[in-house]
Amino acid sequence: MSNKLFTEQEQDLLIKNPYVKKVSSKSITYTEEFREFFVNMYNLSKKPTEIFIIAGFDPKMLGHQRIKQASERFRAMEKRIEGLKDMRSENSGRLLERELSDEEKIAKLENENKKLRQELEFLKKMEFLVRQAKFNKSRQ
Repeated sequence: MSNKLFTEQEQDLLIKNPYVKKVSSKSITYTEEFREFFVNMYNLSKKPTEIFIIAGFDPKMLGHQRIKQASERFRAMEKRIEGLKDMRSENSGRLLERELSDEEKIAKLENENKKLRQELEFLKKMEFLVRQAKFNKSRQ
């Protein structure tokens, strides 16, 4: 966590951003939409600070460390089965001792399917860009 504390005025400004779920003097909780937006933009080779600026955040207010940590956290969340959903309220960190219900299994599989579809789209775009670069290089 960053050592920078937000003033009341900064908190009021941050909470007006549609990508902020809640804010305190010590932390910001971003919406799931922002986490998805961030990961998609990052996969398109945008830099973390640039993504925050596009989303309407002031990087000087947030600080480099907070942006860096959010970037690392979002990219790690993307790799989870649950995806980019904030699991803090639903998950105590303990392994389940009970079997998942059919609805929970379906939700988990849907999230995994969504993630795999995103990865596939990204790989298709990358393959296209590589082919395009090779084609352009061969024309020179």
